[in-house]
Order: sequence, then structure tokens, then C-alpha cells
Amino acid sequence: MKFFLLATCIAISCSTALANSPTIAFKNCQLIPIDGPVIENGTLIVSGTKIKAIGKNDETPIPDDAKVIDVSGKVIMPGLVCTHSHIGGPAAGDRSGPIQPGVRVLDSLNILDSGFRRALAGGLTTLNIMPGSGHLSSGQTVYVKLRFGDVMPSTIEDILYVNDEGAPLGGLKMANGTNSMRDAPFPGTRGRSAYLVREQYIRAREYHSKIVDAEGDPAKLPPRDLHLETLIEAMQGKRIVHHHTHRHDDIITVLRLSKEFGFRVVLHHVSEGWKVADEIAAANVPCSMIMIDSPGGKLEARYLRFETGKILEEAGVRTAFHTDDPILDSRYFLRSAAIAVRAGMSREAALDGLTLAGAEMLDLQDQIGSLTPGKDADFIVLNGDPLSIYTKIQETWVGGERVFDRSDPDDRRYAVGGYGTGHDQSPYFCCYDQKQQGGSK
Repeated sequence: MKFFLLATCIAISCSTALANSPTIAFKNCQLIPIDGPVIENGTLIVSGTKIKAIGKNDETPIPDDAKVIDVSGKVIMPGLVCTHSHIGGPAAGDRSGPIQPGVRVLDSLNILDSGFRRALAGGLTTLNIMPGSGHLSSGQTVYVKLRFGDVMPSTIEDILYVNDEGAPLGGLKMANGTNSMRDAPFPGTRGRSAYLVREQYIRAREYHSKIVDAEGDPAKLPPRDLHLETLIEAMQGKRIVHHHTHRHDDIITVLRLSKEFGFRVVLHHVSEGWKVADEIAAANVPCSMIMIDSPGGKLEARYLRFETGKILEEAGVRTAFHTDDPILDSRYFLRSAAIAVRAGMSREAALDGLTLAGAEMLDLQDQIGSLTPGKDADFIVLNGDPLSIYTKIQETWVGGERVFDRSDPDDRRYAVGGYGTGHDQSPYFCCYDQKQQGGSK
């Protein structure tokens, strides 16, 4: 399935955009394509919103009409993909029940949240924005591309990934473990948690059977149920389940339910994934890890190990990283891979885990995740090795447009300011200098 950005197609036709967009050649840098070997003294050519060519300087001809940018001493790699973020103030399910898959996080996002700009400062270009983990299912996630260029998005629709029918792309957030265990109607035990999930998927199967049996006759159709419709999409493989899970026994429960009901799943966090790596590999299920340098915060994450990436890689598990922002500030996402490499994960797998592996977990691998000709021109320019603590992201490009420039003072404050950088919700005062005080544009 081909994916495209709603904002692009609203503004102008895709063909016209490509025809009128400039060609840019970035020369003399180290290129990390992710899907191929590192290229020293390389050239990256961007045409419009897409990557046109990549290769060594002397093997990659530059079009006569191209703007040439010398990036000597710099490193270019794909834009980073965060498979699990809470930027934008997402809120979906409420306290009325533990399973609310029909609720959309899309309807609660704040496009003015300065977290989006901080994410760009950290090199993130695509996010899976998730509701919380206090429910067995708190609702639908949404995939966004951070198109915060010269023309700022005015609504969340401007940054959505959408399918061929124009519907927003996203997954389904589910969770188990202690977060969703509380007073009724929420479950009080792990067994009850699994029971409630199993019960709803069975109801969804029965609901779908009634729709099929109705053969389009409105008089025979059951009353519409948005919750059950979403679970049907999951069972049909149309919506990936992004599942919060920490303990080894909770992980196995997810695998058991996935096999029983046929839904595709990505395991998120997997603090104890190292204990059941072979079982995860046997189920052919990918993992998105949280890798923080100060573990703690909840009892079920007490056995989180930095070696998890190494162990999962050796077992053959496709592995990515995520920020869970604000758990890990998006500006420090590169540090996740560095920690994993220090603990034994291969450099190649770690860099893949920041980019292409995450893209695959969102079904976006045909569009993003590597510096492959034909893919979106989403990439970052760094002043050193991406796994070095001394390296800074100099520029972030999305769809062939520079959306973060560290040399720009207004952008730089999002890279170096505190967590609340931007004051995006501050009021206007006649005697208050917004820009001087760090206010938003």
C-alpha cells in the first residue's frame, strides 16, 4: 500500500509539487543508509520530497540544476522513528471502562505542543503517538510526520500519515501488567485482565459474523459498535496492536492472545524481554524497547537490563527503540542506541533500531527508515558519530525541507532549553517580549 501525506495533497497535487521543487545535493559527508554499508565521502541527492540518489562522490553525478551543499565532516542518516511517544498531550480512554479501542487519540492532540519542536531537535521525523497504558486498551494510536517547516501546520491533520482512502494511519494501544489493575470495572489481577481482553475479542468475532451474515441488508445488521469494529481491524491485520508489557509472564500472555486471535503485535518496553527472548523470536514478534540510563519508576520494570538489545538481537528478534516521551526526552533518543551498543548490541542493529526497524513496525518501511532512492527525503545532519555523547544534531529535514537548524537561534532553544521550552500555551502581554523570553513563534 502506498502512503502519502494529507497536507501535501491538500496544498497542491503531488505531481506539481515534484515538478516545481528544487534538487539539492549534499556532498563530502559520511552517509549511513541503514539498508546498506556506510559510505565515506558520499553524496546524497534530494529531488523535491524524495531521495533521488546516494553514493560515493565520484560515482554519483550531480544534476546541473542542483543546489550543492558542502557538508564536509558531517554525518547524514535517516530521520529517526519513534514507535512510542506521548507528545501532544494525547488522551483517549477514560475511567468508564478498561477496554476502549474505539476511542481515537487523534481527537485529543495539541498541534501547538512544543514537544513536536523538541522532537525535531532530537532528529525525530516520524512518531507513533499513543494514549496511555492505564487501560487494557486505551484506544487508537496515530502515525505522524513532523512537517514543521516554513509553513507551520495549523491542525493535526496536516501531519498525519493517511491511507489511499484518506483515513488516518495508526495502530491500537493495548497494555497489561500493573497499570490497568485497579478497582472495578478495571481488573484486579493478571488473570482477570486476560479474561476481559479475551471476552472482547470473542464479542468482536461474533459481531463480525453478524455483519457477514447480514449480506448488506440494513435490517439485519447489528447496531454499530466502534469498539468492536476496531478489534476486528486488529484481527484482520489492518491495525497493528502496540502492546505495553514489562514482565516476562505478561509478555507470554500477549503472545498467547496474539496467536489465539490472530492480531499482529509489537511488544513495547519489554523490560524482561531478555528472559523470554527465544519465545519472542519463535512467535516472530518484533519488540520496541525503552532504554533509559536511570532505570526504575515501577516495580515490574525492576529487572530492565541494558543487555536486552543484545540478547534479543542474538535470538533473532527484530528490535527498535522508543522514547515514551516524556519518560525519555526525545532530544536524547540517540542515547538509547548508544547504551544498547555499550551493553553488547551490534552497532548496525542499534542504528537500524532507531530508523528502519521502527518504520517496519508502523508499516511505513516503503516510505521512510533508510536513505533509499524513492523514499521520503527525511534525514538528519550530525556533526559526528551518532552514538557519541558529544555529537549534536545540526539539521533535521522532512520531505526535502529543512525543519530544524541548530544555527538558527529560534530553533536552537528547542535543542538546549528546558523541558517546557517554547511556552506554547503562554498568554500574550503587551509588555512581554515573547521571543526574548523563549515564547513560541
